[in-house]
Amino acid sequence: MSKHSAKRTTSLTLTAAAVLTLTLALVPSASADGSTGQQAPAAAAPAAAPAPSVSGSPEAAFTRIADFYGSYIDAVYDGDGPTADRLRAFYLSEPLRAELREWEEKNHADGVLRAQNVPLRWKVTSTGSGTGRTGATVTLTWGSDTTEVHVQADPATRKIVSIRD
Repeated sequence: MSKHSAKRTTSLTLTAAAVLTLTLALVPSASADGSTGQQAPAAAAPAAAPAPSVSGSPEAAFTRIADFYGSYIDAVYDGDGPTADRLRAFYLSEPLRAELREWEEKNHADGVLRAQNVPLRWKVTSTGSGTGRTGATVTLTWGSDTTEVHVQADPATRKIVSIRD
């Protein structure tokens, strides 16, 4: 084997290692919450995370559920009771508002959140539509604990008609 061909082999080996390193850095392994569950290799350059985005439609009952919970939690977190009340009036059906007033009087807590305080994070997940209702599970994160609230909306009116633990 000549000296020239030995250099070529070494060069190809280094190139293959570089390609493998770049490939591993660019192939994410994400979990449902967006975390990778592992550290990136030290030699790999960090890949840019995609920009967060939120989308929806004013015609979709599921979007209304997500919009309500996001806005409501913001208002309660900011201590803006009048805005929280207006959001309830706009997004919740009158029978549900009456039911929540009774629940809150009995439980001394916020009926929408089913708690006395405000969650640090929230996530709304569709549970599908059927029997004239659109369903969602709202996961509320309180530090290291989470709770779930099951919500239904009427697709025709897009009003939230049920909130259950």
